[in-house]
Amino acid sequence: MTMMCPKSIGAKCGFNLLLLCLLLGSVLLCYASAEAGPPAAYTTEHPITIDATVLDPPSWWQVPGVTPSIYNSDPESMDAYKTTDKQTLALRPGKYKFVSFTFDFPFSVNLEGKVEFASSLDQCVGGRGTQTLLVRCKRTYPYGGEPDYKY
Repeated sequence: MTMMCPKSIGAKCGFNLLLLCLLLGSVLLCYASAEAGPPAAYTTEHPITIDATVLDPPSWWQVPGVTPSIYNSDPESMDAYKTTDKQTLALRPGKYKFVSFTFDFPFSVNLEGKVEFASSLDQCVGGRGTQTLLVRCKRTYPYGGEPDYKY
């Protein structure tokens, strides 16, 4: 289908037609991009190991939205993970939270599949820049206190 413009407004019509095509092309491109979803780097699952095995006495932990909840009524029949075992989770890049009954903190998985967390947690959490999140304390001491390794 071709569009004809009267000779008296030919140049103006051609410009308007070009502008209309650019606008429609942009709308279609945006629509196609929205349907394509996020880039593959954001949807790739990475094996992240949670290691809280040094905690004594043992307890339970969770990553909300990823693992079973620790807030069930009967600890013996809980599906939640225990600190006695390392667990490997398939996590996409993004923000997460480690939660136990006495200690919780945010962490993230970057696009390379490595764990990141605040440096203020260094005395109780390890593994920054690796695929292992190492939890070493049952409680945090944000004002320079000593980590509580034994009870």
